[in-house]
Amino acid sequence: MLQRRMFLNGLAGGIATTALGLRLSAEETVTISAPQSGEDVFTWVQRTAGRFDRQLCAQVLGAANEHKEGDEILGVAAHDEQSRIHARRLLENTLCSDIDARPVFQDQLFEYANASRRKQSAGELTLRDLKKFLLQADEQAIRATMTGLSSDVIGCVVRLMSNQELIAVSRRIFNPLPGSNIGARGYLGARIQPNSPTDNIDDIRWQVLNGWSYGVGDVLLGTNPVSSETESVAAVQQTLKDLLDTFEISDLMPHCVLSHIDVQAEVEQQSPGLTELWFQSIGGTDSANETFDISVEKMHAYAEQRTGRYGLYFETGQGADFTNGHGHGFDMVLHESRKYGFARALAETVKSARGRAAWVHLNDVAGFIGPEVFRTKEQLVRCCLEDIVMGKLHGLTIGLDVCSTLHMDISLQDLDWCLDQILPANPAYLMALPTKIDPMLGYLTTGYQDHVRLREKFGYRVNDSVWQFLQRMNVVRADGSPGAAFGNPLALFVEYRRRKGDTRSVEDIEAEGRGEMQAVRDRGLFLAEGHGSQKWDPAPKLQQEIQRIYDDAKLSIWAELNDQFIESLPNALSIRTKSEDRSDYILHPAGGEELAEESAKMLQQLKTRHAGSVDVQIVVSDGLNALAIMEPGHLEPFLRQVRLQLDNQGYRVANELTVLKSGRVRAGYRIGETLFGGLPGRRAVLHVIGERPGSGHRTFSIYITAPAGRLWGQKGRVDHNITKVVSGVAATALEPLLAAETVVKLLSEIVNAETD
Repeated sequence: MLQRRMFLNGLAGGIATTALGLRLSAEETVTISAPQSGEDVFTWVQRTAGRFDRQLCAQVLGAANEHKEGDEILGVAAHDEQSRIHARRLLENTLCSDIDARPVFQDQLFEYANASRRKQSAGELTLRDLKKFLLQADEQAIRATMTGLSSDVIGCVVRLMSNQELIAVSRRIFNPLPGSNIGARGYLGARIQPNSPTDNIDDIRWQVLNGWSYGVGDVLLGTNPVSSETESVAAVQQTLKDLLDTFEISDLMPHCVLSHIDVQAEVEQQSPGLTELWFQSIGGTDSANETFDISVEKMHAYAEQRTGRYGLYFETGQGADFTNGHGHGFDMVLHESRKYGFARALAETVKSARGRAAWVHLNDVAGFIGPEVFRTKEQLVRCCLEDIVMGKLHGLTIGLDVCSTLHMDISLQDLDWCLDQILPANPAYLMALPTKIDPMLGYLTTGYQDHVRLREKFGYRVNDSVWQFLQRMNVVRADGSPGAAFGNPLALFVEYRRRKGDTRSVEDIEAEGRGEMQAVRDRGLFLAEGHGSQKWDPAPKLQQEIQRIYDDAKLSIWAELNDQFIESLPNALSIRTKSEDRSDYILHPAGGEELAEESAKMLQQLKTRHAGSVDVQIVVSDGLNALAIMEPGHLEPFLRQVRLQLDNQGYRVANELTVLKSGRVRAGYRIGETLFGGLPGRRAVLHVIGERPGSGHRTFSIYITAPAGRLWGQKGRVDHNITKVVSGVAATALEPLLAAETVVKLLSEIVNAETD
């Protein structure tokens, strides 16, 4: 099922306007009147609304935040700086105990997270007092208090701090993983993220060797899989395990394939001992977690099973909840803090099951969703600093993916600036790839050589035991200077082969390695070698390639399906979403998930003509990469093969090809609702959509959704949690013909499983 990639969704229902002290402008912002002397949030709400009003409280809390577009969409952002000042004054006067006594939203996750913490909290401190305490007390005093702080209190106090104050608090609290320096003061770790557009094990292996050659990769070998099939996930797990076992460092770090936790459990059941750290994306509410196909009960049960050294690994990100349609009227910071509360409770469950603490940590994927959450580099910095402090105050070991999707207006150089602003806060770790561009997910993040620069600039160190391993590999010297193998993954490959018992000459092994490296590059992946004028600079040729991919991604994002291409498609039925133009589509995802009125009518007419005779509808959308759809040798062979395979399997496929301009993934669900709602039996939408600009390929994906007609008939019920995806399809990645066969195989599995 859909996992790490947090797909965008229509927003929750409108937010009512309250008169007197608060109003919502056309831009969905909040204006707050000046508070009276000593007034807190709840007395202001009582005076303004004449009663306790949860929604109004949520709007005041949201107005106290630094500005982000996501809060504006939710209807809780301050209209202007004066409103923000008023909201913060109210919040400063509010008792922590009152925040706990009057939550703005309650569900099972909220109750579970609060049940696990000590309840002494901050006593009768106001949030102003708590902020002062966090800025002045020593770590021991803070640690004694933070175990009782609720997620809501933590989420409130950070919005009262400046960036420099957030950094100051973060530098006072450290939660290292047991038996390691990861998360300790003065250490900066790295999760090697060796993603491959095709789950190719050579791609994955070489990216790990590449990372180690730059002295990077002491926290986790963690791959985002393309396929969620158990066999594929197991093969990638085995590749990562083999590397750690061969280099005899399995006791220093775990490996993980970031598939759904159900799949990881299945892999472990089939091959005991193959998995180590178990991954799961988590949300801040029950309904948000339903999108990830998890629940409090499911995650608690899995936490109880984690009795080894390596426990659980979570990923979160501000904006993920509301973009998946589960905003519930409260702000992104509070959503994020509640995720950390959920993670803290699960960590305690692991600790209880094991009898002592295990490796449980959290990666904040800030910036992964897009400009509807926030649009500027300054907001990205703010988000990361807020999240580091909230994570640390929850007692978590928290790392960052300081990243940007390519449809955000943040450049490669901007990311360097962001890292320089954030790193004084000393997060536990960052992501690490051969370059700043992820070859599978197609977003910007932290490259191996960025780690070299940041360690040099800030004086951060690598986990001591891994640093000793890197010295043994001649990657670094004891003083941190480059060793003979620095920037030379071939040297690590020779060592790998030697440990496998290969007795050939170094020259022969290197020749094999060069051939494998070239094959990896031919598949569109980057591998870094050497450096530029400084040891942290990419080699000039590699830097040029990165810029070329970045520039092509910008072209792909802004391109649209042209009329000539649509007319060339057989039986094309051209429809549109509610997005007004490309800019509106990129900045306001909700419009790209709903059908224009005229297009909905056209589909209703199509449903009438079909009269129930069709059970598969193929949809083609531009998505964020129209050039991937229009690329010669992409769509045509895929459509030809998928229709052939569907016909051979006995599916009744619509002759019409629905071509959707400005379409997002959920627009496919709206099409299914319109065409199949209320019909008998299972009905499928195969949604072909351009995605992941910046991967080095122009790739498209196919989303496979096949519920019963009665479920299609319940608007909004069909969502990502019952969808499977085949991604990374391109002539230079997952070949379109093979993708077509995989799609039909997965469709049959879905239909047969539901039938059974």
